[in-house]
Amino acid sequence: MRERMPNSPLTLYNSLTRSLEPFQPLDPEKGVRVYSCGPTVYNYAHLGNLRAYVFTDTLSRVLRWKGFSLTHIINITDVGHLTSDADAGDDKMEAAARAQAMSIWDIAAHYTAAFKQNIADLNITEPSKWSVATDHIQQMIAFAEKIAPEHCYELESGLYFDVSTVPDYGRLAGAADDAAEGRIDPVDGKRHPQDFAIWRKSPPGEQRQMEWDSPWGKGAPGWHLECSVMSIQYLGAPFDIHTGGIDHREIHHPNEIAQNQAYCGCGDTGAKFWMHNNFLVDRQGKMSKSKGGFTTLQSLIDAGVHPLAYRLLCLQAQYRSELEFSAENLAAALTRLKRLVMAVTALKARAEGEGTAPAVWLERLDAAVSDDLNTPRALPVLDELLADKRTAPADRLAALVEFDKVLGLRLSELTREELRIRPKGATITPEAISDLLVERKEARVVKDFQRSDRIRDDLVAAGIEVMDGDPLGWDWKPAL
Repeated sequence: MRERMPNSPLTLYNSLTRSLEPFQPLDPEKGVRVYSCGPTVYNYAHLGNLRAYVFTDTLSRVLRWKGFSLTHIINITDVGHLTSDADAGDDKMEAAARAQAMSIWDIAAHYTAAFKQNIADLNITEPSKWSVATDHIQQMIAFAEKIAPEHCYELESGLYFDVSTVPDYGRLAGAADDAAEGRIDPVDGKRHPQDFAIWRKSPPGEQRQMEWDSPWGKGAPGWHLECSVMSIQYLGAPFDIHTGGIDHREIHHPNEIAQNQAYCGCGDTGAKFWMHNNFLVDRQGKMSKSKGGFTTLQSLIDAGVHPLAYRLLCLQAQYRSELEFSAENLAAALTRLKRLVMAVTALKARAEGEGTAPAVWLERLDAAVSDDLNTPRALPVLDELLADKRTAPADRLAALVEFDKVLGLRLSELTREELRIRPKGATITPEAISDLLVERKEARVVKDFQRSDRIRDDLVAAGIEVMDGDPLGWDWKPAL
């Protein structure tokens, strides 16, 4: 139970205006409508990709916790996204299918399932709807037909959008130089360097695995078209919030806005707030699948790291800040998560009856996350709550339930045993570890410390952390 609903005004950073703004839904009767750019399912999501969904989940959780109803759409891009985000190169899905000698539909199904498993592992709330691009081809063609007469022109390679036909193109990107347009595919015949493809024709003599008939010839939709069509179909226009990674702010989202303006015949961008999370960076630069050797969530699990440690790592940085990823930072987040679980376990042992969440703690949580989802400010409040000896354990646990709703760390239910993830490369079984610990205990009883130390050293060499005096007894050492 909690005493009352906290009521700090919610402010969010709007990339469109480059400022913090108070948030209220455009239409309270419809609740808050959010569209998030989803994955292109040609490969496993890397950790940088997944940071975007921890951010979006935090936004969704805060909105719900503050009493808003929410409709949240995440798309699955299974066609049209080229190997360069700048509208250049080959379709990522077609390229992956050729490289792996698989059906493109099987590629999409496999990596969609893998992505949804990542979502579950990170305790990310599923959206109201997963919107799959290839389920909406006819709607995309109809959208393009509507805007084509005034805003598009046809070339041999496809239908292109003339950015000079809409007001303020590129306002979201905010770039005053030519860096962005230099990243857009140079195509002979384009009227302006920034013009982009609405529909791409299949090259003569080439049969793609994914292609459809259209008024401009057989081919496939452009990546930008997909998000405009699906967001408007499920949320209407304008809707409240559009989210994505900061790399979308430069080209993809400005192109969406241009399409939205063409479709409505107005200057409206399609969403009131445009919100972007910053990069996850390693010491060699931002994580990118195009560089190869990217780190996946499964690779962390295989190393013996619980996925919620990565969620905690993300929450430790404000979503608009770059977040450095390193083995040291991840190990520290895992240690912090374990300490939080230990503190909660100790509270549970002392709690009596059902508690009531004190308003003071909820207000402090609310003040933090209402300040543009400031989770780094909320986490120390959580630490203080768990350590507050003036508040009864049951009341602290009741408040913890509310923190869990916002932070999504599952601290009310997570156990230390669940955090004990066996590294994929481990050469010893839990049963063998238990037997050796029993043998070590017997050696200590008879004061055979040489044998006891030898067993301990053997366990440490096998990647086991022996914890004398701890009820858990032992833990795997992550292979980081």
